[in-house]
Amino acid sequence: MAKIKIAQNPTFKTKVAIPRVGADPVSVEFEFKYLDRLALAAHFDKWNAVREDHATKVQEDGLSWHEATVAEIDIQVGQLKDIIADWAFDEKLSDESLTALVTTCVGAPQAVLSAYQNAYQSARLGN
Repeated sequence: MAKIKIAQNPTFKTKVAIPRVGADPVSVEFEFKYLDRLALAAHFDKWNAVREDHATKVQEDGLSWHEATVAEIDIQVGQLKDIIADWAFDEKLSDESLTALVTTCVGAPQAVLSAYQNAYQSARLGN
């Protein structure tokens, strides 16, 4: 009988189609941090709370588009930092390169988060 570990690998890799303005998406390999169900739920709770706080602040404080966008970029960089271990971009993974990705490519954060979530969905469907 084959031996299989219950524990998951600490990271996993998957390709993400990064949207490009006026061009076809570019497939980039990402190495993601594995989170068990409880850790993943805690991250979703944290992300939802941050988003709710941001929406409230935008409404109550009447933030300008620029101010709201700066805050949104910070939120998305934080989300991506939580899950990305490495990537295949020419630029080394850092706060600055994450900020550059999120700032220059509006669709990138959603593409990365969707790929991350889809990896968990595929694993669920396979069992």
